Amino acid sequence: MSGLRVLAVDDLPPALDELCRMLSDAPEVDAVVGAGDALKALKLLQADQFDAVFLDISMPGLDGLELASLLAKLSEPPVIVFVTAHDGHAVTAYGIGAVDYLLKPVRTERLAAALAKVVRLAPSSLPGPAPDAMAALPIDSGGRTRYVRRDDVLFAEAHGDYVWLHTRTGVYPVRMPISRLEEYWEGTGFTRVHRGYLLAVRAVLELRSDTTGGLLAHTEAGDVPVSRRHARELRDRLLEAAQRGQLGTR
Repeated sequence: MSGLRVLAVDDLPPALDELCRMLSDAPEVDAVVGAGDALKALKLLQADQFDAVFLDISMPGLDGLELASLLAKLSEPPVIVFVTAHDGHAVTAYGIGAVDYLLKPVRTERLAAALAKVVRLAPSSLPGPAPDAMAALPIDSGGRTRYVRRDDVLFAEAHGDYVWLHTRTGVYPVRMPISRLEEYWEGTGFTRVHRGYLLAVRAVLELRSDTTGGLLAHTEAGDVPVSRRHARELRDRLLEAAQRGQLGTR
């Protein structure tokens, strides 16, 4: 198995279909199974192994909170993520042990963040290396979702509540603070070079001075300002990359 097996539970068919579609589109998910009520979900969980359950709360009969309480008693419980239209149950949900609490309509970037948590907490379900939850970021545009690969990003630039991903072919906005993106991409060849910029070390073609004597990292997508406090670390990382033949690579 190359990724996560996920069970999605919602009593409303359109909501269940949309959640299953979004999960299926996520690069770290290998398989998605849908259940229209808690009892069907229990039967599926008894018959098969799932890494995570994305669970609606308000359902007739056995609701999501009650189902999650039952799952928590299993010897190897799946990771629980609640998906609901109401935020009034958040405290109870986290008390049960849920790792995230998504509000409908679910945004693709919030779903990606929840899946990143699932990957970190469910490594035993993956026989090989855990899938890289942030190797691609979902970008919503015109009612459609596309994924921008991390390997295609030359640098990221903070813009309010968004980060702009600069690639050779264009600029793509994703709703996420740059500090969070830095956390996700730590150890993958990116380094913070400025309060508002995260830079792929491999993308640096040369270092330049601006008109005021400041340092700029030149890439195919433009120049990135480098603050004084980050300049030494960047130079050291560029030297290491050059020695390994990693500069100018994708």
